[in-house]
Amino acid sequence: MKIALRLFVLLITLAGGVYLGKVFFGRSTSIPAPMPNYFKASSSSADSSAMGAGVVTGRTFNIKPGQSIQEAVGKAKPGDLIRIFPGVYHETVYVDKDNISIQGVIDGGEWPVLDGEKKLNDAVLYSGNGVLVENLKITNYKGNGIMGQAGNNYIIRNNWIVGSGVYGIFPQFGKNGLVERNILTGIEDAAIYIGMCDNVDVRFNEVYGNVAGIEIENSRHALVEFNYAHNNTGGILAFLTPGLPIKTCADVIIRNNYVYNNNTKNFGAVGSTVSHIPKGTGVLVMAADDVTIENNIIFGNTNSGITITDYAFAGINHANDPDSDPYPDRLTLLDNFMDNNGTDPIDEVKVLKKATFAKPGLDIIAAGGGNGNCIVNPDRYITIGLSKYASCPPHDTHLVTSYMLDKPVRPRATTDLEKGKMTYYGVCSGCHSYNTRLIGPPVSVIQAMYKGNAKGIYDFITKPTHKRDDYPEMPPQNYLSEETRKAVADFILTVQK
Repeated sequence: MKIALRLFVLLITLAGGVYLGKVFFGRSTSIPAPMPNYFKASSSSADSSAMGAGVVTGRTFNIKPGQSIQEAVGKAKPGDLIRIFPGVYHETVYVDKDNISIQGVIDGGEWPVLDGEKKLNDAVLYSGNGVLVENLKITNYKGNGIMGQAGNNYIIRNNWIVGSGVYGIFPQFGKNGLVERNILTGIEDAAIYIGMCDNVDVRFNEVYGNVAGIEIENSRHALVEFNYAHNNTGGILAFLTPGLPIKTCADVIIRNNYVYNNNTKNFGAVGSTVSHIPKGTGVLVMAADDVTIENNIIFGNTNSGITITDYAFAGINHANDPDSDPYPDRLTLLDNFMDNNGTDPIDEVKVLKKATFAKPGLDIIAAGGGNGNCIVNPDRYITIGLSKYASCPPHDTHLVTSYMLDKPVRPRATTDLEKGKMTYYGVCSGCHSYNTRLIGPPVSVIQAMYKGNAKGIYDFITKPTHKRDDYPEMPPQNYLSEETRKAVADFILTVQK
């Protein structure tokens, strides 16, 4: 009987994979020009900053192989569309204007390809508001595929990102965004990394073969839905990372996702937050509050299906940032299908299992503190550490259809001080925190090295040299304007934890 049940579960799981494959790979290649969608705005609006992403009111630039995408961006004005035709382009595209739409044209299965040749840092970097980026294949960049620097009202969709370096899709410090129908693989940190953002939907993406599939970090009001996260080190993560300017991560819904076989060996940069993720991690919540996990298929993750932890169990020193609450509070675990998880957990989990005489396998582990947490029908799962979890009252999240806002939000301030601050938070803080080691050295160390020498930081940003064997080489950021590099160099010397 048990064998028959296992076969039935396996068939259901495989059927789910086939269905998701059709969802992700069965899309039409006939892509029309973008039209007003989730961010509805009048095409006759006099205030272009109030327009939403994908609203085209101006000219169309058609870019073909041999032509420069960045040159077209330089000529474009708010409301313009830049269409990129199939071919290979070796450049960084920096969009520092509002309401620019960048759209690849997929013709007969041929994509426009941005190839960094392992020399360039970023493929697409935007700081403007209302930016659309879609239908691009991005590969061989050292830093990031698509990165946002404090741009609001963004849409990033239907892109194919392979081996782009540290982060695949990385909107940071932005509000009101949509990341959907992208495919990402071979990313050494997070394939989709929502950092310090508000009101974001992440849906219908496939992430595989990365260290972290989808990571919601220090963000609020995020919906993670209908994604296929498989064969990563960790599938879907919600983190509150200390040392960042936003001190909360809250109101995250993780639902209707297929989280399967995330057992890839961790290949993250030494010292980065994700380098500590154990292989075999399905869903991981660290210190985030008000997270709801509902109606997911979580199958075949060898460490555990769902891991919930505080800073202490994760090996993070809370004293470095006392303003960040180290405990996950008010988590809600609703109905999820979980099977065949925890078949080969890490040593620390094995010790906990031995101490609790748990059955073989592990669906859910909660280690450390936290208050106000609850679970529906815990007896259906193999668990550790849920003795203090209450029984959730009957409810679901179906009334939450999106966390995006009905209307576009205004741009952030763009004074010289704000420009340095936003660039720091949008570019630098992904690799540098104030006191904690991430991919690069802490900012406090940089401040000590360059005390009173903003020009030294500016020169290093423009043309970095490899100074420390225990840290990776920093790619040059010379695609940033001279004014922006000067502003961020000044800000680095004044930033405080």
